Amino acid sequence: MMNNEKLILNANPIVAELQKPAAEFTKADIIDYIVHNDIRMVNFMYPGGDGRLKTLNFVINDLAYLDTILTCGERVDGSSLFSFIQAGSSDLYVLPRYRTAFVDPFAEIPTVSLLCSFFDKDGNPLESSPEHTLHKAAEAFHEVTGMEFQAMGELEYYVISDDEDMFPAQDQRGYHESAPYAKANEFRTRCMQYIAQTGAQIKYGHSEVGNFSLDGKNYEQNEIEFLPVAVEQAADQLMIAKWVIRNLAYQLGYNITFAPKITTGKAGSGLHIHMRMMKDGKNQMLDNGVLSEAARKMIAGMMVLAPSITAFGNKNPTSYFRLVPHQEAPTNVCWGDRNRSVLVRVPLGWTANVNMAALANPHDKSLNSKNLSLTSEKQTVEMRSPDGSADIYQLLAGLCVACRYGFELEGALKLAEKTYVNVNIHLAENAERLASLAQLPDSCAASAEYLNRQRKAYEEYGVFSPAMIDGIIEQLRAFDDKNLRKTIENYPEEIQKLVAKYFHCG
Repeated sequence: MMNNEKLILNANPIVAELQKPAAEFTKADIIDYIVHNDIRMVNFMYPGGDGRLKTLNFVINDLAYLDTILTCGERVDGSSLFSFIQAGSSDLYVLPRYRTAFVDPFAEIPTVSLLCSFFDKDGNPLESSPEHTLHKAAEAFHEVTGMEFQAMGELEYYVISDDEDMFPAQDQRGYHESAPYAKANEFRTRCMQYIAQTGAQIKYGHSEVGNFSLDGKNYEQNEIEFLPVAVEQAADQLMIAKWVIRNLAYQLGYNITFAPKITTGKAGSGLHIHMRMMKDGKNQMLDNGVLSEAARKMIAGMMVLAPSITAFGNKNPTSYFRLVPHQEAPTNVCWGDRNRSVLVRVPLGWTANVNMAALANPHDKSLNSKNLSLTSEKQTVEMRSPDGSADIYQLLAGLCVACRYGFELEGALKLAEKTYVNVNIHLAENAERLASLAQLPDSCAASAEYLNRQRKAYEEYGVFSPAMIDGIIEQLRAFDDKNLRKTIENYPEEIQKLVAKYFHCG
């Protein structure tokens, strides 16, 4: 049963009423909540091949029907959801995962929604479905390392509204800005509250660097960052968060984009992913205050597979207008501590062994304790290349594979040492070091080629099915963008056409 501290102030009304963690929800719990709260509808939600959540509505006819849909699920047309499924044998089952149940914050009719898993005609998990691919990746990671793979995302997006020219924020200086210079703060906090009610674990939210005016509209960049959870839960909460942000924006008359790049010279939006490894409830990323051998092995795996990870995390041509040299988004395969010019960053950790709370609050004698054990649990490493075009389940599965691969890689620690960078590689005095580093792909076409070369790593342990890898490669090649960035980088009008085409990606 959930620790009582976790129940106090829990934002998810189903958790609060049932007094148990979502991971323990049963069918009987869901029915009990629906009956006692006059819930009239149930929604099944599941990811499609375009990376967005799809919805199937059920009106509750009676208790027997409610029991039936929660037990048996329903049929859907797989060929309309996924390009790799043929129309001649397209029927799939969708079955709800009870732990994902939440009250729809937007429904006028009281509604409980649940995320679903896909099953084939024989009742087996669909091998190429997004959520099952991630499940297999997590299982393989645990099998090889004996640890649980956890992750969380930094979800960046732009809020677009009419430019009223009141209290204008300084261009590209919106980081952590307060109202009234930041106009979308209240919208963001409402999003956070709704997302928390769905069961997601939020760390914090803030305004981001990007803000500018274009064609009479104000563009303001925001970020919502989550707490590390089991990787499958991390994917679910990111999917639901994007759905919440878009729905609330629509309700309030804003436009929203997770697009990686909107216009040249302005900050693009990433989807940075933080990762950590847990064993027996303890974070394994540090060893006596320094990055552990296990952490360096997982980084080595990401260094090797970084070029193909873009096939999951950078899914349309505009992604590669964000991943350009000499800007904050990474283009070089390297890692470092607290260094935003690298691909994989080791964020500032609480490793100083100093009671900072006591120093900030000298009057509070209860803070004199030297017990700082909680601080080591915060350490993660951050992959900075992905963006909002990502297929979230594919991306997290790919990162899980890469981190596992590091444990199976001969000479992993030497490779980690070789790719470590402790300088700003974009400064002129570091040109020689920069030239020694491998580069990320510069197009969807190049990402497809890297995925084809490195596919064996993803197909091991049956994580990514060959059909799924083939489908991703075909999808990326279809953009035919091998030389696109070079062709139109000096033509803003052409870039804007491209941005408009992929404005609502992911």
